[in-house]
Amino acid sequence: MASLFLHNVQQQQALLATLHTLDEAVLQAGQLAAQVLRQGGKLLWCGNGGSAADSQHLAAELTGRFVQDRRPLAALALSTDTSALTCISNDYSFDEVFARQVQALGRPGDLLIGISTSGNSRNVIRAVQEAQQLGLHTLGLLGRDGGALRPLCSHSIVVPSQTTARIQEAHILIGHTLCGLIEQELGLA
Repeated sequence: MASLFLHNVQQQQALLATLHTLDEAVLQAGQLAAQVLRQGGKLLWCGNGGSAADSQHLAAELTGRFVQDRRPLAALALSTDTSALTCISNDYSFDEVFARQVQALGRPGDLLIGISTSGNSRNVIRAVQEAQQLGLHTLGLLGRDGGALRPLCSHSIVVPSQTTARIQEAHILIGHTLCGLIEQELGLA
């Protein structure tokens, strides 16, 4: 019997063998993100739990550095302000924690990147709906079948897995690729 680690490695290898089908979607998303930044816009990231951590991680790769020293790029995770999260949750509802921040911080031409392994996170759905009303581009970094977010987002990248951990691992690979594509497209790598 294989160890749990070897089992997980085998699952991830099987998933990685299918991800080549996402190449064009990832390329288009990287080009879009670079275009938004080139035009003076910003990237707003949101997600829950592990996807909140991924949002913070990937926004930091852009405001800090990814591979080489370069100028900081305008990106922020909407899950980092605990006062805003608790205020909005308390005064409105948890479904509104990202939508209210999109209203306050989003500008036409910005890009909202919603990360959801199920594609059905209600607060990410509300953020995407608000972003669309305000004229933001929307990108869903999703899993399973893409859920309710897939048709709502102007661009979607759906990891074809039913296992949350494997989806999250693939999301980081895709997110790091997006960071690299952004740097390439902007001539910073």
